[in-house]
Amino acid sequence: MAGALAVPAPDAARAPLRIAVIGGGPGGLYAAALLKRLDPAREITLWERGAPDDTFGFGVVLSDETLGGIEHADPAVYQALRAEFVRWDDIDIVHRGHTLTSGGHGFAALGRRRLLEILHERCHELGVDLRFRAEAPPAAELAAAHDLVIAADGVHSLTRQAHAAHFAPRITRHRCRYIWLAADFAFDAFRFEIAETGHGVMQLHGYPYAADASTVIVEMREEVWEAAGFAALDEQASAESCAKIFSDALGGRPLRGNNSSWTAFRTVVNERWSYGNTVLLGDAAHTAHFSIGSGTKLAVEDALALAACIEEQPDLPAALGAYERERRPVVASTQRAAAASLRWFEDLARYLDQPARQFAFNLLTRSCRVTHDNLRLRDPRFTDAVEREFGCPPDTPPMFTPFRLRGLELKNRVVVSPMDMYSAVDGVPGDFHLVHLGARALGGAGLVMTEMVCVSPEGRITPGCTGLYTPEQALSWRRIVDFVHQQAPGTAFGVQLGHSGRKGSTRLMWDGMDQPLDTGNWPLAAASPIPYLPGISQVPHALDHAELTAIRGQFTAAARRAADCGFDLLELHCAHGYLLSGFLSPLTNRRTDEYGGSLAARLRFPLEVFDAVRESWPAERPLTVRLSATDWAEGGTTAEDAVEIARAFAAHGADAIDVSTGQVVPEERPEFGRSYQTPYADRIRNALSVPVVAVGAISSWDDVNSLLLAGRTDLCALARPHLYDPHWTLHAAAEQGYTGPGASWPLPYRAGSRTPPTGRTDAPRPRLSLN
Repeated sequence: MAGALAVPAPDAARAPLRIAVIGGGPGGLYAAALLKRLDPAREITLWERGAPDDTFGFGVVLSDETLGGIEHADPAVYQALRAEFVRWDDIDIVHRGHTLTSGGHGFAALGRRRLLEILHERCHELGVDLRFRAEAPPAAELAAAHDLVIAADGVHSLTRQAHAAHFAPRITRHRCRYIWLAADFAFDAFRFEIAETGHGVMQLHGYPYAADASTVIVEMREEVWEAAGFAALDEQASAESCAKIFSDALGGRPLRGNNSSWTAFRTVVNERWSYGNTVLLGDAAHTAHFSIGSGTKLAVEDALALAACIEEQPDLPAALGAYERERRPVVASTQRAAAASLRWFEDLARYLDQPARQFAFNLLTRSCRVTHDNLRLRDPRFTDAVEREFGCPPDTPPMFTPFRLRGLELKNRVVVSPMDMYSAVDGVPGDFHLVHLGARALGGAGLVMTEMVCVSPEGRITPGCTGLYTPEQALSWRRIVDFVHQQAPGTAFGVQLGHSGRKGSTRLMWDGMDQPLDTGNWPLAAASPIPYLPGISQVPHALDHAELTAIRGQFTAAARRAADCGFDLLELHCAHGYLLSGFLSPLTNRRTDEYGGSLAARLRFPLEVFDAVRESWPAERPLTVRLSATDWAEGGTTAEDAVEIARAFAAHGADAIDVSTGQVVPEERPEFGRSYQTPYADRIRNALSVPVVAVGAISSWDDVNSLLLAGRTDLCALARPHLYDPHWTLHAAAEQGYTGPGASWPLPYRAGSRTPPTGRTDAPRPRLSLN
């Protein structure tokens, strides 16, 4: 957010800036007021098609951060808002008759109509020309007659539509229907209530916004909404029906509407926010689902930033560029959190069988904005109860709770994820692998995984990939396994077996990832003759039945060697576009025999390999499978497909599913972000009740604890954090003050088990200041 705004002294040399504002919502009004206050010479006109007291919704929630920005920018508006706010700290979550309360959250809300009145009054005081019941002239006409046009005309912005070729909007319609209603009493807390009806699951989001009024949002999946007959009900009948469904939450009181209608949420994203002298603000530029906060909050913050940038920058193009650079990362982060929250509520039915406290914790942490650590600060009693229900031993963070897979007990829930090192010679792991894997085993993780170990020379990705197809390779692996077991007792060591398929015969990653070798290429084989990089990669040949049988034998031979080496766990690599993954994805499997076509047919060969490996692998040792749960590409594997693929492997005896995503086709478009792959692990775990490993930008021990306690995963695999810090797990224990058996320091390292001092922090603070 921009810093404090100061009203500048009048500058006679400065030409007045003519500004048009389209839309009389809070964002447009506040932008107009700020810009007029900063330079009274400005001529600012605002068009609003509705009447002054027309508004949708009821209450508006603003954060302390937003209020702080308002206080610095315009104390008069802040004081008026402060006098109206209703504040509360608790969140009540009602789950199958049990009310669980979490405190310490801190909310402030007021009526939307009162917010608009305050902003109207401020605009009138400052001399903004407010034109109600007036359609704004077309955006292009306004742009020609004004120095700046602020389009704050909402989610259905006509300005954005008029210049769609430039703004390049992407609008996504989601799967739930919701309606804004109100009740004439104040909830004592932010309330989430679930109704399990004969038509499906419905939810209520309620919060007070005045001493005698609360906002009530009722939401449900579209198919539930249709089955319940809401499509045929008007506003009054919908309010009456919702009041009956949630009569316990409302204490039998009625609900009322305000031009309320059922709608589906739309996420708005724009490639660009400005065009010439026209700029988008608030919902016209971006939307974020109401379940993580108010769109009003984002719009007001946009207005603050836009006004600050106009004051700070030398000209309008620089100001609009600075505004977008400042706000875009904030909005993108908010939209990622909102998308996670939105999906959580869309899939709410998946979590209803969770224990009540875990369900409540899951709901509170659904967007990753609230985590285990800050929830503990807000309400330690609630968090302690969740941990006890989870099964944490006393004084033990969730990540250091043991976990059993078949005959293997892991001392904690941290996995060093497989990471290709491209440092082998003829498939033989050398001293580098001993040091690399040994260091991470000494670093405290419960399970350390090898990189993908290839089952044949032709199955390598690069000439630097390791293998388990010769006695020399097995002997070298045995040396590393022995080191881990002897020097890091209690740390399990797992091997990942795979075959590169169409992604083989490429250069080392740092010499050109996925690029074919300059010389010495070996022939590639895959499910279908489709190159990974068209026009660049080698075209693989489609495997025939005899070759499929031979490759299945290579996997079983490698599994037997892995067992002889002493590995504790084996993982079958069926992800990232390698051979077995290539059979699973419809984008890479175009076969017309029994191994192609339907999902069941595409599963056939990977399951045959799995069964053969399971038979060759010791019965007491766990066997897991890594999957790409989505291809991130149109026509590819979907999340629904991934559940069915995981179901098939679990039915064949997989002890856990390691859930990754993508890397199957080069045209993928991943939705990167913090813990961005974990929703797929969550989906599989809660649909099938099968253990899962979550991966993908999990970077902090707080994230690990949060994901585990919420029931979204059983184990967390981290790659880059372990490259940055081989002792990541031990350091996580030290930072949490944990010294139990889940994180035992090697004896030579024990002196380093406390965080080193970083300098004096206890210097006396000054008590007096002299003027």
